[in-house]
Amino acid sequence: MSDTTDTGPVLAADGTPLKRSLNRALRQQKMRALMLIAPLLLFVLLSFILPIANMLTRSVNNDIVADTLPLTVVELNVWDSDSGELPGENVYAAFVSDMVVAIEAKRHTRLGTRLNYESTGMSSLFRKSGRKIKNLDPATDGPFKDKLIEISEGWGKVETWREIKTHSVRITNGYFLNAIDMRRTPEGAQAQPEDKRILIKLFGRTLWMSLIITGSCILLAYPVAWILANLPMRTSNMLMILVLLPFWTSLLVRTSAWKVLLQQQGVINEILVWLGLIDDANRLVMINNQTGTIIAMTHILLPFMILPMYSVMQTIQPTYLRAAKSMGATNWTAFWRVYFPQSIPGIGAGSILVFILSIGYYITPEIVGGTKGVFISNRIAYHISSSLNWGLAAALGAILLAVVLLLYWCYDKIVGIDNVKLG
Repeated sequence: MSDTTDTGPVLAADGTPLKRSLNRALRQQKMRALMLIAPLLLFVLLSFILPIANMLTRSVNNDIVADTLPLTVVELNVWDSDSGELPGENVYAAFVSDMVVAIEAKRHTRLGTRLNYESTGMSSLFRKSGRKIKNLDPATDGPFKDKLIEISEGWGKVETWREIKTHSVRITNGYFLNAIDMRRTPEGAQAQPEDKRILIKLFGRTLWMSLIITGSCILLAYPVAWILANLPMRTSNMLMILVLLPFWTSLLVRTSAWKVLLQQQGVINEILVWLGLIDDANRLVMINNQTGTIIAMTHILLPFMILPMYSVMQTIQPTYLRAAKSMGATNWTAFWRVYFPQSIPGIGAGSILVFILSIGYYITPEIVGGTKGVFISNRIAYHISSSLNWGLAAALGAILLAVVLLLYWCYDKIVGIDNVKLG
């Protein structure tokens, strides 16, 4: 319908055209709605999107070599590293000029640490050489090739300069190569030595154990959620307190308690020996291995599986089962053909929640897992807090994020994310 007549446009009460007045009112309404959710959007941006973007940036960023040794990098780019000969005097002179500036800014040790991730010994080479290079004058003390080799034999090795040249690029795939047990070399990507190939194994262990933990939670949570959903409301609410009780206790305390329970001289083994089920000399080994990690994490994540299942099961009408039985179905047939399909959305929601949480756990595996029960998240935490190799930690985190998104996509294609419900 047109907003105009033979006498002109239809006007609002304030004299403006009706269409313009409606558009202005709609814009104001949208702005009010945006202002209401603006704090939430800002919180998500600061606490979720920006950290992930920063992580992805760190996984490929490699500015430190080019920023610390700008003159050296330029000279190395024209040096034929495949010739097997040491670089010329121009490279050594540029290196001394760069190092004098870097030593004054105290950046040479950071550079050495970065290169040490790729080649062991580089950190000590830069640190020890820096003490003597700082006394050199780039303008008057040349030539520098023999002097640097005299300071440290490392500067007389072709491999040292090849490492610097290889890792002088600003955008690198080296961290991602390291994350899949490979490394960036002058000859291209190569596999890590056999004794350093551990990260792919940790990725596989993390995914496999997370699936086991998720399956264990499903088996334990389903009957509990069914009982809670079919008991009278007053009794159900009382028992729900027991489900929520672990949330009132620190995660560290719960994990430490499992360490006490599972050790060979712990409560569980003592009870089994007292009952005569096992011999005192053959106590079960349930700590510092995968068994301990699975048991402890299943207990910790069980409430996250029970709650979605319970909320969905509450919506299933008991009349459906009675109708199935009235038509001749057995108890098992009525459950499997009528009740269970309606509870699948709760299982799906709980499974996604538990699986994603278990992949990222590192405190529990660190305490009860030992060397055989740790996850890739423990390695990420190690590189962030101990080795300070944030680039590798970011690459590992990015790969883990990609794996989770891929599994989420597969789940959506097979089951359908629209079928996941929380009640």
